[in-house]
Amino acid sequence: MYAEDMSSKRCYYEILSVTRSASPDEIKKAYRRLAMKHHPDRNPDDETAEHQFKEAKEAYEVLSDQQKRGAYDQFGHAGLSGAAGMGGGAGFDDIFETIFGDFGDIFGGGRGGRRRSGAQRGADLSYNLELTLEEAVFGVAKEVHFPVLDACNACHGTGAKAGSKPVDCSDCHGRGQVHLQRGFFTVQQACPSCHGQGKVIKDPCTDCRGQGRQQKQKTLSVKIPAGVDNGDRIRLSGEGEAGGHGGPSGDLYVQIYVKEHSLFKREEENLYCEVPISFVAAVAGDELEVPTLDGKVKLKIPAETQSGKLFRLRGKGVKPVRSRAAGDLLCRVVVETPVNLTKKQKELLREFDAIVKEDPEKHSPKARSWFDGVKKFFEGK
Repeated sequence: MYAEDMSSKRCYYEILSVTRSASPDEIKKAYRRLAMKHHPDRNPDDETAEHQFKEAKEAYEVLSDQQKRGAYDQFGHAGLSGAAGMGGGAGFDDIFETIFGDFGDIFGGGRGGRRRSGAQRGADLSYNLELTLEEAVFGVAKEVHFPVLDACNACHGTGAKAGSKPVDCSDCHGRGQVHLQRGFFTVQQACPSCHGQGKVIKDPCTDCRGQGRQQKQKTLSVKIPAGVDNGDRIRLSGEGEAGGHGGPSGDLYVQIYVKEHSLFKREEENLYCEVPISFVAAVAGDELEVPTLDGKVKLKIPAETQSGKLFRLRGKGVKPVRSRAAGDLLCRVVVETPVNLTKKQKELLREFDAIVKEDPEKHSPKARSWFDGVKKFFEGK
């Protein structure tokens, strides 16, 4: 495989990180792991990875063949007659496909892949869709508009002028691959005439210049299910870019972004909101109307309610996409300090404060406890 002396070659067992007593299954698993890791399509323009891929392939081809493995175990690289690992003409992808199946199915018809039909899957697309909280909670149908490479109307995606069609490449006879002799070895590569497609277009479509696809503006009606949340993604199969040479279309991924709401904040299935209440309502109690996403409800504020207290309205939250039960609405009451008071109003409040301070343990137990704690703190200094 390489021009260097046989003595410089690494041990095949060492390359695959297996012992000399490794079973065929262990050897196969080791090669599969290395081939997936170092394959050139996963490491473009990485000569080290390409070398390691070829090295692993060579080791597997020898150790997976009982006769070759026996000769190698007895005589080392010299026992392989100078053609170690190449098997008299198998290309790199022939071995790879034996382990993984059709190369194109895994890497999308990348470099060296065998394209039997020449078809290429279209690219996936992403679309960012902004929703209101109400639309996300209750679901909505939205029209989306986006540019896309779609099948040419004139040639219906074939790339050939109307009345004609692509024909088999005369150089590779429709296989998309050619075999080249390199010394002892035969290397398989994409046909340079048809670029691995297996087909050539002798009379290209004038509308798309033989590409089979055109840039178009696409409009779709997307049904957003109830309960989606910020960051959720909806996959629309086959709504991405059209495939090349009759290949399947890619998918469209709709990424959900939910705008901030003026009243509510969502955390998973629950909604939160702040409800300002007056000082009098907090002291004496009250009944308020509070909003929910599906109407108003009554919220009873008991007497002596402290600022920051949470009230739970069950079932008034969100029903997530993958849940049967709706969450809750949690209302946090915030006691609002009166502002812009008149002189008379301030005097009345001071009178009230003086009455309360006559028995602080009864009327302000938390404040009394806090001041006692402060006093003890400084006395302990």
